[in-house]
Amino acid sequence: MRNTVHRMVAAIAPFVAAIASSASGAEPSAAELFERRIVPIFNSPNPSSCVQCHLAGVDLKNYILPSAEKTFASLRDQGLIDLDSPERSKILKLIDMGAQDKRGAALIHAKTRQAERDAFAAWIKACAADPKLRAVAKLDAGERAGPTKPEDVIRHARKDRLLESFERNIWAMRFRCMSCHIEGTPDNDKLRKEHGDRVAWIKKAGAEATMEYLIASKLIDVKNPDQSLLLLKPLGEESHKGGVKILPGDQAHKSFRAWIDDVAAIRGDKYTTAADLPAKDTGALRFGSEAWFKLTETAADWGDKLLQVNIYKWDAGKRNWETEPIATSDRAVWGKGKLWQHNITLLAAPGSERAATWKKGKPSLAPGRYLVKVFVDRDGRLARDWKATLGDAEYAGQAEFQAQWREGYGQMTAVDARKVKR
Repeated sequence: MRNTVHRMVAAIAPFVAAIASSASGAEPSAAELFERRIVPIFNSPNPSSCVQCHLAGVDLKNYILPSAEKTFASLRDQGLIDLDSPERSKILKLIDMGAQDKRGAALIHAKTRQAERDAFAAWIKACAADPKLRAVAKLDAGERAGPTKPEDVIRHARKDRLLESFERNIWAMRFRCMSCHIEGTPDNDKLRKEHGDRVAWIKKAGAEATMEYLIASKLIDVKNPDQSLLLLKPLGEESHKGGVKILPGDQAHKSFRAWIDDVAAIRGDKYTTAADLPAKDTGALRFGSEAWFKLTETAADWGDKLLQVNIYKWDAGKRNWETEPIATSDRAVWGKGKLWQHNITLLAAPGSERAATWKKGKPSLAPGRYLVKVFVDRDGRLARDWKATLGDAEYAGQAEFQAQWREGYGQMTAVDARKVKR
């Protein structure tokens, strides 16, 4: 009985002290502030404001230990507390990271973030003013609190990093799906009434809003990413009134699958070391466009096969073709009609002036002289292995052409496929 009483007294002591200090008008101690304002953050079932910037791998709770003294020592020993200028402590800067983002999704977390910041700022200020706490012995590295994931994994799960990947892999391919799936259009309004809100998964607000929606939606199957509706419907493996929009192994399939697999791995906590992370995509940045390209009078043996075009721009200064394609696209040939056509995806090297220009405004191609290289998957290699790429074995030839690159389905740039020569 005596031990039980002692435990009860110990448990309520911080609250009694807090009430006493409040009644006396004295500033609350670091221990009192910890119990009042930090422990509730630690015990909260809700995620911290870290989720604004991180999809997984880190939470403010990761930095809190059960006692005020050990939490202080842990933060201090990791350089996250500035004893001489508490208001400049690194832990506060970490909490503040999302404060400058004023977009709609970010505003949801603003109140939580401010409460967390105020709590830690007040507590750290009290800690820095307490000589006993300042003199607390250092903790062993194994005792310090922090995220369990390595920094590379935490950084990979940052939403800004995921957005870069989304823009390259999904947003650049959105024109394959735009006619039915962008919200606010007459066609989409009709489809939403029939099939629900998930039909409007391409958001008018742009890439980030679309990504946020998809991450929270049921269109991505975290446990079985290859069974995600976002993938199966355009493949035609699930009922889709829009028909087949992507083929196994084509550019959109590769892009959709890579991004969906990555989201599923992050949300499913599959990445534990840097070695688990997917290889970084160092290739060209991709930009969706409303410019269409058409090949007429296609060869009989191209019929109903997956055909890819790579388009190169003439460099007048070097009097030669650019070494890397400026645009690409792929789709099956309509054998009966001897026709191939599709909207093109524009390409730019990371860090290039072209990429910077296209990021600021609407990506487009200038009128002028171009070269198209054609690849045809005659034996269905991509259907057997979606990770494979077309190369010399599938090369069908090339042709020069002049283009104005007017946008829209009705103003396609066309080339007679009979001019395509090896």
